[in-house]
Amino acid sequence: MRPSISEEPEARLESLHSVLDLLDLEELDRDLYRGALVFDDPYPLYGGQVAAQALRAAGGTVPEGRLPHSLHGYFLRGGDAARPTIFRVDRDRDGRSFSARRVVALQGGEVIFSMSVSFQRPADDEDRQVHPAPRVPGPENLPASPVPRLFSMESRVPPQPYEAADFPTRLWSRCTAPLPDDDLLHACVLTYLSDISSGLIALHDGAARSGSSLDHAVWFHRPVRMDDWVLMDLVPQTVAAGRGWYTGTIHAGDGVLVASLTQETLFRTPRS
Repeated sequence: MRPSISEEPEARLESLHSVLDLLDLEELDRDLYRGALVFDDPYPLYGGQVAAQALRAAGGTVPEGRLPHSLHGYFLRGGDAARPTIFRVDRDRDGRSFSARRVVALQGGEVIFSMSVSFQRPADDEDRQVHPAPRVPGPENLPASPVPRLFSMESRVPPQPYEAADFPTRLWSRCTAPLPDDDLLHACVLTYLSDISSGLIALHDGAARSGSSLDHAVWFHRPVRMDDWVLMDLVPQTVAAGRGWYTGTIHAGDGVLVASLTQETLFRTPRS
């Protein structure tokens, strides 16, 4: 169960740390990294955190100038924010334009998350966007809303497409920490944000509801600055066999589509 938009976790430590501290991984050896920032959290380790850190680790092993264009991750075990996480990177291939990496995140010697990620040297070629961004009021005229569990992120909630949802599925957000001109870092912050809500919340009916995340994928279409406003919009698609699946988009403030995402989670009716 995801916390409501107004909940504050018991310890966010925002006065002491930022998302930059979270993504500042310690290099232990070639292709081996550690996320050293730990903190108390009443919930299991946030999936967006481990995915963003895994992407950061993978990005540290590719040739200069190559940026992520897609990642596919699987949540295998619950993690603990109060323990360091180790990231091991496998260099599957470096071609002329693309690099493929696999990352496993470990706590206590067990894999809690695995990811495949592909990087590309950006190409100067066709650039088209088929669908416009959702038509919503800009963030400047909307009241502030806290983003639970996330360091250095603020949000605004526009009118919602699913009024009965107990957590926003459409959300303006931006990073409050000053970010350097590093496209990989901005992609990591986008990944960090991408798991904070669920399109399946719109399908909660008082009985069946979404649960733990199973897998998560992000496609990075264009570079984006995450210290500027972005609009995340999540759409439920289907529920079957105890699993639910939703899709989503992230647009920059000027309406340009910068990323797409999808996720599958458990979706079950509790049994006595």
